[in-house]
Amino acid sequence: MSNISSNWQEKMGSQRDWVWRGWQARYTYFRCQSNYKTSEGQNLQHSPMLLLHGFGASIGHWRHNINVLSHKHTVYALDLVGFGASEKAIANYSTSFWVEQIYEFWQAFIQVPVILVGNSIGSLISLVATATYKDMVAGLIMINLPDPAAQTEAIPSFCLPTVELIQNIVASPLLLRGLFFIVRRSSIIRRWAKLAYNNPDLITDELVKILAGPPRDRGAARAFCILFKMMGSIKLGPNVKAVLPRIEVPILLIWGKQDLLIPPKFANPSQFTQLNSRLQLIELDNAGHCAHDECPEIVNNLILDWVVKQKY
Repeated sequence: MSNISSNWQEKMGSQRDWVWRGWQARYTYFRCQSNYKTSEGQNLQHSPMLLLHGFGASIGHWRHNINVLSHKHTVYALDLVGFGASEKAIANYSTSFWVEQIYEFWQAFIQVPVILVGNSIGSLISLVATATYKDMVAGLIMINLPDPAAQTEAIPSFCLPTVELIQNIVASPLLLRGLFFIVRRSSIIRRWAKLAYNNPDLITDELVKILAGPPRDRGAARAFCILFKMMGSIKLGPNVKAVLPRIEVPILLIWGKQDLLIPPKFANPSQFTQLNSRLQLIELDNAGHCAHDECPEIVNNLILDWVVKQKY
């Protein structure tokens, strides 16, 4: 799959390939670097973590987090099928599709309750996975959370057929393939990244390589067409407001105040605290959509401090 050659690969631990339902998927892991013992001398096992990237990203987007988090936890990161170094498959992509990938990965490699950590669509997938497979999740950490249902709610019902027609026209394979070969250029990716980052100085050559490598994989154009149509669907779901009250584990929601992709004024993240009493919201100044990469020291400390309080 991807052949990105840069220093970020050296930060990502023991990368492996796993075949899921006939498709190749990339993952990596860091074993916990510390040994803890109880007063009785027994080994103390901390809950492992599973990191899930956002749309268009990959395990490389966690390069500033995974090693630090592994000081106290075994940490896994997984490339969702269709992204990163995982196969650019012809598949019915959806939130539930990736939830199944995560659960079967957990069954194959982890098998004890984990702390799910997601960014953007990775947060949405983590949320649904937590509600669907309660045996898998000990805690949930989300870094900016999209709500697909909010798109539908913002459109008057009488306009929905027209909106759907326009989306189907825009999502035609001929138009999308032409668009794909434009947007995968490094210069275009660098411009798009400015919407996700508050500090443009952090859009480094390394970050652009991480984002620009996978679109050059075999089958990437075809997968892009499927993914674009899926992401633009007004029927995508799920409704975050309906799922959140069903979560029974502690939740940490981190939100960058300067997020231009899901602006706090529009998303109103404080509303989520009213839907689940176990949810803690932390809003960060000078951070955009990808706070874990933009201010990793702060986010890493927030995660580790929260985990200690939950006694994981």
